Amino acid sequence: MTDQDMNEWMIYGANGYTGELCAREAVRRGQSPVVAGRNVGAITALGEELGLETCVVGLDDPRALERALQDTAAVLHCAGPFSATSKPMLEACERAGTHYLDITGEVDVFEYSQANDGRWKEANIVSMPGAGCDVVPTDCLAAMLKSVLPDATHLTLALVSEPMHVSPGTAKTVVEGLPNGALIRRDRELVSIASGSKTRMVPFDHGERLGVCIPWGDVSTAFWSTAIPNIEVYLGSTEKEVKQMRTMSKLGWLLGLGPIQSFLKGQVEKRVPGATAAERAATMSHFWGEVSNGNGQAVSMTLTGPDAYDLTVDAAIKATIAVAAGGIEPGAHTPSTALGAEFVLTLAGVERGETVTAEATA
Repeated sequence: MTDQDMNEWMIYGANGYTGELCAREAVRRGQSPVVAGRNVGAITALGEELGLETCVVGLDDPRALERALQDTAAVLHCAGPFSATSKPMLEACERAGTHYLDITGEVDVFEYSQANDGRWKEANIVSMPGAGCDVVPTDCLAAMLKSVLPDATHLTLALVSEPMHVSPGTAKTVVEGLPNGALIRRDRELVSIASGSKTRMVPFDHGERLGVCIPWGDVSTAFWSTAIPNIEVYLGSTEKEVKQMRTMSKLGWLLGLGPIQSFLKGQVEKRVPGATAAERAATMSHFWGEVSNGNGQAVSMTLTGPDAYDLTVDAAIKATIAVAAGGIEPGAHTPSTALGAEFVLTLAGVERGETVTAEATA
């Protein structure tokens, strides 16, 4: 590829909620990504409106997908649920020699990427899932905390957006995860726990909140970024929401049935339109993290930022441009290993709070 070619990138799933936000913001920033997806009408209309090159191709056509990626330096994959879509796209990138990024928060996708590190190195590509708010802020926060306390053995992260908004794609991912409960990292191993079974109070910068343990992507990414063997992630919640999670946990076997999954995803399509620009503008995201070691030392830190979807768009565009430009070691990456722990601080509206050193909490 020429230097000009190496600056080209693609947004796949550009007609989805987050993909379209990325395409519009990329144009506003003077970028010209190819907009791609399987929906002929939606992709063509978006490309014509934004003045962008289009590519209509499905993930179920591996050869066509490979051809579409041949002259593309990097693809930002926005078509979820990623449990179903990431593998065919990653394997097409492997054959085409195209760098891969996505906006997932799904643990299985991160683990697949890391397990196949050697393949991506051999193909000379970067594989970096999680280029959005799942999990850029928390992954970078984990890496910053690790740099302050290098011998940390435990990492606790927490997040909350107020008010909370969910896109259709994220809602479908939540539906898929309902039967699986929560996840933690214990002694380097991933361990499943029942939904709603583990809670704690979280000292966010804007006030203490109840948090409930969730299967956030950092139980994978933060481990690969920091090698800390014990990791838990909490979401700011209410007592009512925790009780609902515990009730749903008892129905896990039922929620995993194919017809139930299809019904719930159908309801998502009907009832979850995604937040408006005004709603996103009125939302703030809050992150807290703490590391501790075996000597009773603990270090905590906070981040604040805009709405999670605005954070995702900013992070994903900047990350994709950086990866497409080259210079990052091929292989499986997390956001912090590819772009540095302070990458999150380059995002619009993100601020880091005071670093607090104290005795480790129980």
